[in-house]
Amino acid sequence: MKVLLTGANGYIGRRLKRALLDLDGVDVRIFVRNKKTLSQKALDRCEVVEGDTFDKEALEKALEGVDTAYYLIHSLNKKNYKELDKLSAQNFIDIASKCKVKRVIYLGGLGVKNEDTSEHLLSRLETGEVLSSSDNVQTLWIRAGVIIGSGSASFEIIRNLVEKIPFLITPKWVDTLAQPIAVDDVINYLLASLYLEHNKNLVVDIGSKKMPYKEMMLQTATALGLKRYLIPVPFMSINISSHWLNLFTPVPISVARALIDGLKSEVVMQNDNAQKYYPNITPLSYIQAVEKAILEIEQNQVISRWSDADGTIWDKTHGDQINDAIFVDRQETDISAYDKEKIFKTILSIGGENGWFNYDFLWVMRGFIDKIFGGVGLRRGRRDQHELRVGESLDFWRVEDIVENERLLLFAQMQVPGLAWLEFKIKGDTLIQSAYFYPKGLWGRLYWYTLKPLHYFIFKNMIQSILKRSVS
Repeated sequence: MKVLLTGANGYIGRRLKRALLDLDGVDVRIFVRNKKTLSQKALDRCEVVEGDTFDKEALEKALEGVDTAYYLIHSLNKKNYKELDKLSAQNFIDIASKCKVKRVIYLGGLGVKNEDTSEHLLSRLETGEVLSSSDNVQTLWIRAGVIIGSGSASFEIIRNLVEKIPFLITPKWVDTLAQPIAVDDVINYLLASLYLEHNKNLVVDIGSKKMPYKEMMLQTATALGLKRYLIPVPFMSINISSHWLNLFTPVPISVARALIDGLKSEVVMQNDNAQKYYPNITPLSYIQAVEKAILEIEQNQVISRWSDADGTIWDKTHGDQINDAIFVDRQETDISAYDKEKIFKTILSIGGENGWFNYDFLWVMRGFIDKIFGGVGLRRGRRDQHELRVGESLDFWRVEDIVENERLLLFAQMQVPGLAWLEFKIKGDTLIQSAYFYPKGLWGRLYWYTLKPLHYFIFKNMIQSILKRSVS
């Protein structure tokens, strides 16, 4: 069976990719914007086609000869995501029909269309409708609500709120009903859909026991061994709630607003097709899903995170801009007496719980300021305390490029009046550390000059601290 996986760098996609590679008799092809974001195992065992769903030529190359295709694509981080999602889905199903693909498996969201339906959920529903519109391609539409797992946006929001705030002031939306589901169960349904004996379009709603969000918060507290109190208030608006989540959780204001907006309406199952067509799958309970997620975090076994899906193509996206950077802070030091591999491992371990050396408090302050202005802040941390991969997040940076024992390039995702990068490069016996900034207008230039005195201490200390830590 030839299977195409899209969205392979997303939260679900990374986990599904790992599971697909363990199946016998399945030939996996991956459609991804940048093959550098894939592990060596995936590159060795899968065929890879680079491109996106707006490039019809690349899409046709990806779908040619495919039996079943997974559609795990969403454009939430873009302003016009609703229009992009519909166009993407239409392109995909049109080319799938042309290439005689037998089945498309789509993971969408639980819910129904009404006056309270959020823009985010409406986009997911419309995507499913577009994918189900072909007379030639069967679509299995798996619909999930709140996905609970290490690194999922829903779980990270709930966990951070419960861990940080003993007395939770809660708006009316905490009484909204939902049917959460463990991420492992989502993967099980997606895998089972490969072999489902059914020849018509099918919508399958999946979930565990129905419960309000406040019950999820209380059960999460129990799993964490904490006592928490919920104080309901009737006046907290979506905007206020979004800023509240932005300050106390890892999600930026844009994601928080989209998620909060979706809490106005119930996300519960509308059919029993999961039980009817997948009788061998019994979903974990909510608290079992939470306990498993906590264990994975404690054991440093987080496979994917909600924030790790943005694997852009470095050469096409930022190649010219970094070369045109107006401001550069460059530090160099001789490393002829050091082990270069250990230096590079030290570079790969910066950020997250490992911190940013002697001036870590300044990074924390910058992260807090970023949160106030609706940015991502530092709370995203690291997925793994030692390993990095292209496309994933690292505090308020995104990993743009890694060349083993030679280069690490980070792109700033903080709120900043311009574009910024941080690069570490080992060239011969020299370690070169460069901060690049491409300002936007007058504010961008004022921003650089205002922070220049701090940069002197931060970056000079950083390159020396990397050497010290590499021999400790």
